[in-house]
Amino acid sequence: QVQLVESGGGLVQAGGSLRLSCAASGRTFSRYSMGWFRQAPGKEREFVAGISWTDGNKYYADSVKGRFTISRDNAKNTVYLQMNSLKPEDTATYYCATKSRGSSWYEVPSYDYWGQGTQVTVSS
Repeated sequence: QVQLVESGGGLVQAGGSLRLSCAASGRTFSRYSMGWFRQAPGKEREFVAGISWTDGNKYYADSVKGRFTISRDNAKNTVYLQMNSLKPEDTATYYCATKSRGSSWYEVPSYDYWGQGTQVTVSS
């Protein structure tokens, strides 16, 4: 069992930055690949970024490449999402989740445990 708690969301102007954190409980956090998703009102939850526990490879949605960076600190049981050059279309609730082994990075069903989400609002 893993519990995830996101933080760091807020209101920011377009062009600004935020860093989201996802703190995990459980001794085996370092052995989970992790992902960030987001969901805007009336839209489906979509993949944003992921990081592998085996080789540290990182994966990004095309819409955030070059602007967002995912990282992790296994000693702190925390995964981060640094978001720069934010746009109004980045407005959403952001969720972190643990990824099942061998499954697709980009699909919601590939993830087992989810946090409660943190709201990010980007004003124009």
